[in-house]
Amino acid sequence: MANRTVSDARNIHGTNPQYLLEKIIRSRIYESLYWKEDCFGLTAESLIDKADQLTCIGGQYGNQKPTEFLCLTLKLLQLQPEKEIIIDFIRNEDSKYLRALGAFYFRLIGDSVEIYKYLEPLLYDFRKLRRRLPDGAYDIIHMDEFIDSLLRDERVCDTIMPRILKRQVLEENEELEPRVSFLEDELEQEALAAKKKEEENKSRSRSRSSSRVSNLCIIYIYLVIIKIFNFLFFFFIIFFYYFYFIIFF
Repeated sequence: MANRTVSDARNIHGTNPQYLLEKIIRSRIYESLYWKEDCFGLTAESLIDKADQLTCIGGQYGNQKPTEFLCLTLKLLQLQPEKEIIIDFIRNEDSKYLRALGAFYFRLIGDSVEIYKYLEPLLYDFRKLRRRLPDGAYDIIHMDEFIDSLLRDERVCDTIMPRILKRQVLEENEELEPRVSFLEDELEQEALAAKKKEEENKSRSRSRSSSRVSNLCIIYIYLVIIKIFNFLFFFFIIFFYYFYFIIFF
């Protein structure tokens, strides 16, 4: 049947993968026109083309109608493609909605360590995503906001997120390396730049100070030379008049 999970699928979190979406939402997806016309007969490969055509993310809207994003999520749960294929979705930089779909699906089926490992790098993706709101309108969020909600919120796109261990616990168990945020990297770089600038200013200050001392020394030597010259000139005049009087008087 078109709505059944593939026969060789493994249980995820102890249950049929499709059951990760609530029964009422699954029923609405099965009844939707998009599911019947566009999702029928899809494979993991052909689903990529459908994901490329997505124009928004979201859960249900209007009269509890499921978004195409949610329909393709259920299709992935039904097909249960190899994890490497989903990782390729996540690493795909050309299609932001394919990446968002892969991240959403991986959050549902992955374990805690894998989720942090593959989703946290997407916190550096700041591209805009359109999100379908319950009233049918759209708003704009960014990829990093969407990923952050997947890691923190209990419900995303009208879907209950499976529980995962907190990052701090995984770090304490040495299953994850401590994460250095983008902001911390920026602050560190700014601190290094400020320190470098301060050292350059000190160097210029020393250079100016040294230049002032050098100029003062030159002026002092110049004044000493002038005084010596004046003294010699005065001595010469006296000497000249002395011999003049001796010779002529």
